[in-house]
Amino acid sequence: MLHHIELWVPDLPRAVREWGWLLGRLGWLPYQDWERGRSWRLGPVYLVVEQSPAMSAAGHDRMRPGLNHLAFHAGPPAGVDALAVEAPGHGWTPLFADRYPHAGGPGHHAAYLVNTDGFEVELVASEAAQPRKPPRTALTRRQLG
Repeated sequence: MLHHIELWVPDLPRAVREWGWLLGRLGWLPYQDWERGRSWRLGPVYLVVEQSPAMSAAGHDRMRPGLNHLAFHAGPPAGVDALAVEAPGHGWTPLFADRYPHAGGPGHHAAYLVNTDGFEVELVASEAAQPRKPPRTALTRRQLG
């Protein structure tokens, strides 16, 4: 189980506005608050935004080695659609809009967003209630005949 995620941000008030809106809409609750940071919690997992004086660069670049994006469960497809519509008013810009809502592939309903500081999120819709197919496994030589 994941314990926490800590994101270093260049502008704490902006990060609090952007992440606070998104996390609040996803059901996360404010958790900690200190001079250089804030956090939100959902169950046992919490997410921190911190404007650390130890940062070695001015901003995040999701295209460099390191964190590319965070993916969140975001409820039913209609809920993801509502978030995608509201997001630009809260500092989040759509990515791959020409392929929305299936930029992740057929049958994968998700919104991809990037905030002012370049952090990407994927808001994944819950699957409709349907039986799961067994996972694919590698075939052994014996099974191949």
